[in-house]
Amino acid sequence: MSDTLATFVFFFAVIDPIGTVPVFIAVTSHYGERTKRRIAVKATFMAMVVLLFFVVAGELVLTSVNVPIEAFQVAGGIVLFLFAMSMIFGEPKPEEEMKMACDGSATAIFPLAVPSIASPGAMLAAVLMTNNSKFNIIEQVQTTLIILSVLAIVFIFMLIAGFIYRIIGQNGASIISRVMGIILASVAVTSVLNGIKDYFAI
Repeated sequence: MSDTLATFVFFFAVIDPIGTVPVFIAVTSHYGERTKRRIAVKATFMAMVVLLFFVVAGELVLTSVNVPIEAFQVAGGIVLFLFAMSMIFGEPKPEEEMKMACDGSATAIFPLAVPSIASPGAMLAAVLMTNNSKFNIIEQVQTTLIILSVLAIVFIFMLIAGFIYRIIGQNGASIISRVMGIILASVAVTSVLNGIKDYFAI
């Protein structure tokens, strides 16, 4: 139960559903409610396709180019750490991706599905948390279901984005993103340490 909760918190931090709310509002500000719902459905579906691809084929791609999963775990942990640092010290997710939307690239695919929902950190996490050498098929299915549950939360948050944004505001979304960044940084450091330990244990 604790492992399931930890995995859920991890993916909630790396996908950051709350940080997606202001991005969604910026992307869909000129559309009616029906179109907003269609965009939410399309963005969630495309993000799901991207993340499931990394769940299913991520390790196969690494194997095909002879990259040990331990090396990917260390590299992925470093990238996740840098991603977390940008969440903590840099321009937070909502502000950064709202600029993308304002630049005229506001579609359900970019920046909403990628990189707002299916972020590079989420793609790396999907591979790391479904490592065949560490997790059996049941655990991998559980992780996949957790990813889908977080995506479902993202979808619900987009449907009620206006209500959530009125409650937390831009500052609230930024604060939550930074807290998620701290959690993600801790997970990233753990990933690097475990990768180094597993590599030298071979």
